Amino acid sequence: MNDIDHPRYEPTALPYRVAVLVYLYDHEGRLLLLHRRKAPNAGLHSPIGGKVEISLGESPHECARREAIEESGVVLADRDLRLTGIVNERAYQGEKHWLIFLFEATRPISHEEVTAYEFDEGTLVWVPIAEVASIGIPETDRTIMWPSVQSHRGGFFMVDIDCSGGSIDHRLVESWKAR
Repeated sequence: MNDIDHPRYEPTALPYRVAVLVYLYDHEGRLLLLHRRKAPNAGLHSPIGGKVEISLGESPHECARREAIEESGVVLADRDLRLTGIVNERAYQGEKHWLIFLFEATRPISHEEVTAYEFDEGTLVWVPIAEVASIGIPETDRTIMWPSVQSHRGGFFMVDIDCSGGSIDHRLVESWKAR
């Protein structure tokens, strides 16, 4: 029997959230990250993003554009964003299940487009790609999501991450890389 027939974890008590992360790169290839003040992941760095306004019928793509404006001031047209990954994260920190849509900008972002680097959720910083994994990002980002985002730039991936068993297990469900 497999995990679908006999799951290891009873998830019915946990809320399910849908969110986006937006990977914005500058002309030098640096990534814009938010040094977070608030949960989840307070004290760590993450791409800009947030929860999809499901009650309003907001799509993940609309949410990515909205979050880019709200958190950085960067205005992105539809053509400026592409879906690069989908992450299903079961029992993250034992608190929630997450379905996360990962978007990457299709054009470099100039520093002048960022209207404020400091706001209530934290501080925005441009980080060289080679330093992202070492500056303090959530464990699932460091070990699974960030390597997948980098290896699939211009392509697409989907990964299931299971945090319910005390360790972090993952399975790459779909993968295609740009040539």
